Amino acid sequence: MVIPIAKPAIGEEEIRAVTEVLKSGNLAQGKKVEQFENDFSRYVGTKFAAAVSSGTSALQIGLQSLGIQKGDEVITSPFTFAATANAIIHCGARPVFADIDSKTFNLDPEKIKVSQRTKAVVCVHLYGQPCEMDSLTKVCRDNKLKLVEDAAQAVGAEYRGRKIGTFGTVSTFSFYATKNLTTGEGGMILTSQKDIAEKSKIIRNQGQTEQYRHEIISYNFRMTDIQAAIGIEQLKKVEYLNKKRAENARFLTDSLSSLNGIETPFVPRHVKHVYHQYTIKVQKGRDSLLNFLNNHGIGARIYYPQPLYLQPPYVKMGFKKGLCPVTEEICRQVLSLPVHPLLSQKELEEIVKNVKDGIRV
Repeated sequence: MVIPIAKPAIGEEEIRAVTEVLKSGNLAQGKKVEQFENDFSRYVGTKFAAAVSSGTSALQIGLQSLGIQKGDEVITSPFTFAATANAIIHCGARPVFADIDSKTFNLDPEKIKVSQRTKAVVCVHLYGQPCEMDSLTKVCRDNKLKLVEDAAQAVGAEYRGRKIGTFGTVSTFSFYATKNLTTGEGGMILTSQKDIAEKSKIIRNQGQTEQYRHEIISYNFRMTDIQAAIGIEQLKKVEYLNKKRAENARFLTDSLSSLNGIETPFVPRHVKHVYHQYTIKVQKGRDSLLNFLNNHGIGARIYYPQPLYLQPPYVKMGFKKGLCPVTEEICRQVLSLPVHPLLSQKELEEIVKNVKDGIRV
C-alpha cells in the first residue's frame, strides 16, 4: 500500500462541469471564469477578483499592479516555494529575506528591517497556517508599505475569524493540483480596490484594454473556462474538504504528540489552520525517518529542504548562508506527512504506526 502525500478530490460534479464546457465549444476565458471570480471573491470576502493561469502569475501580476518595479525591494520569507521570490524578481525588484518564527514557520514581524527602497511585504501563509496579521499590518501601516498575501496554500484559512486574503492590498491564491482547492493549474488575485483589479486584468491579457488595443507590453496569463468549471465545483466543497484535513490533522497530532524527538504542528488559538500540509519537526534523524517512511509506502516529503536564498540563482545574487538562522535550522527538521481529505482511517493509522516505528530505528 502506498499512501501519497497529496491526492486531488475530484468528483463527478467536476467531470460533468468540464464536459459541459467542452460540449459548449467555449473553452477559453469566458463566462465560467467570470462566475468563478465572483464566487471566489464572495467566499473570501473581497470586492474584486482576477483569475489567472497559476499562483505564480497571480503573484507577479499582483506585485506589478501595485507598481513594484526595478530598484524596489520587497520583503518576504525565505521558507517557501521559489515562486514567491521569483515573482518579485520578474517585476525587476529585489527580494529581501526576513527570518521566520520557529513555531509557525511564517514570517516573523520582529525580523523585518525596512530600507528606503522597501515598497512591500509578501507574507506567506505556509502550509495553510495564517501569518500574524495584526503585527504585519502594523509594520506595513507604520512604514507605508503595501502588504501582499501569498495565500497559495491557505484557501479557507482564518485569522481571528476573518478569512485569509482580506488583509492585504492584494492577495494571491494557487489552484495547483495538490492544493486544497484545485483547477489543475490556475490562480486568483483578490483585492478590494477597483483600479488594482482592472490593472490586473489588463496585465493578464496581453495588455489589452479592449480587443486589439494594447496599452502595455504584457503576457498571456489567462485562465480557461475548463479550469474555472472545475474551480466552481471545488469551491462548493472546500469547507468540507478543509474540515476533513483538520480532522486528519487532529488524529495525527493526538497520536504523535507524545513521541520523543518530534514536535507536532503549533497552531495559535486565534487562527484556523487548513492543513495544506501537516508538518512535524524531527529533532534528530529527520532524513533517516523520511527514508524509512518512503520505503514503507508513506509519501512523506520535505517542504522545503533549504532556504530560498541558498538556491543557486540567489547565491549568484550575493545571498549567503547564515542570513536567516532560524530558517536554516527549520529546513533541517521539517517533515510533511499525508493529511489530504481522501485518507481512510486505516491509512491514518498506518502513517502513525510507521512514524512510531521509524523514529525508533
